Amino acid sequence: MPKSTTLYQCSECGYESAKWAGKCEQCGAWNSFVEQEKTAVLPGKKMIVSGSKKTLSPISEKSALQNTRLLSGIGELDRVLGGGLLPDSLVLLTGDPGIGKSTLTLQWALATSWKFPQEKIMMVSGEESVAQISERAHRLGKVPGNLFLLSEFFLENILSTVAHEHPKMLILDSVQTIASGEIPSAPGSVGQVRMVTEQVMHFIKQHQIPTVLIGHVTKSGEMAGPQALAHLVDTVLYLEGDRYHEFRLLRSTKNRFGSVFEVGVFEMTETGLTEVQNPSAAFLSGRLQNAIGSIIFPTIEGTRPFLVELQTLTTVTHFGYPKRTATGVDINRLNLIAAILQKHTSIKLENYDIFANIIGGFRVAEPALDLPLALSLASSKLQKPLPENLIAMGELGLSGEIRSVAQLEKRIKEAEKLGFGIAVLAEAQLKSVKTKMEIISARTIGEALQKLFS
Repeated sequence: MPKSTTLYQCSECGYESAKWAGKCEQCGAWNSFVEQEKTAVLPGKKMIVSGSKKTLSPISEKSALQNTRLLSGIGELDRVLGGGLLPDSLVLLTGDPGIGKSTLTLQWALATSWKFPQEKIMMVSGEESVAQISERAHRLGKVPGNLFLLSEFFLENILSTVAHEHPKMLILDSVQTIASGEIPSAPGSVGQVRMVTEQVMHFIKQHQIPTVLIGHVTKSGEMAGPQALAHLVDTVLYLEGDRYHEFRLLRSTKNRFGSVFEVGVFEMTETGLTEVQNPSAAFLSGRLQNAIGSIIFPTIEGTRPFLVELQTLTTVTHFGYPKRTATGVDINRLNLIAAILQKHTSIKLENYDIFANIIGGFRVAEPALDLPLALSLASSKLQKPLPENLIAMGELGLSGEIRSVAQLEKRIKEAEKLGFGIAVLAEAQLKSVKTKMEIISARTIGEALQKLFS
């Protein structure tokens, strides 16, 4: 007989403990442990197999599913999905509260309904009533007659209804509000989230209904519920952006049927989320001429290059400990670049507050931002503007050396399209770049500063 043991699991991160604790050791959440039963087979005992024999399928036979993708007609969304939804795919859409997840899925359902007027598109909400969703849908535009809504949080009722209606596409909002009667715990708990996702996954695979699950994130930005949830679904989409800015980025952090880390760009308007056809031009709109501390950086998100504006501000600190603040930039990276400048150049920042910001709510994590960040800080400290048509890219080592960046050709071409004429990069990449732009190459950050500000 299998042995049942009692464990305590954190409802925020899924961390397991043999005894209850007031604070989770892994994520630091308070009062988040819930009791769970875990069954394990005793060592030395033979497992009894009681299943039925199934038919094997040869992998040499090519599947026809790749040719039956469900396109929404929203270009940026289909791009991130890798060309649309497959008939039996399970997609998890997550993001901060109020960022636009429900709006995006509602527009997704509306676009698919118009594209397939003879098929049923079904939305299930455990958070809002049918009247609330209907009112929001009519604000977004004309609503087709084949889009149906269901306000329900009991999983068994939802799956029974879906099996009877067999829609072309299913949207569940959200996985944290739906509960199964098979386990005695509240909606949103670790056990319920895992159970709901597993049941939905097995159900849609059998009925070949493409399904979108909406999931919430915690205060720290992590996916609410156990991380095992990401392993159960086929695709994980993350909608991000600053709620006080109009731009929203849809990222693919996992995709079994397409490119990973692909990005779609949207703009939040009164009529919902609209596609941004030229993201680089949109991110650079409103830039001041000859602004001190401003520089343009060509970043790569997914398979596409974007031009973003990086701004820094340095001011003499009025306190004993200088302040470092970053928006869209890793604060640890900012401190590292400031230390490199302090050590290997004449730019001294030990008594200066430093503020860094990427315009438009964009976030950049790649190390190619090091050189633009260093040049921007030098511009702010020296009170000298960089050339308006200049771009820069390069990783900085702790010895002050400038290292090469990946996908240089894509970055250069995107800058050329928007009329930029000067590029600052590592000397090691000078021979590999082919462009009409003026190239300023340097081996170290000190050499780059000398060429630009001497």
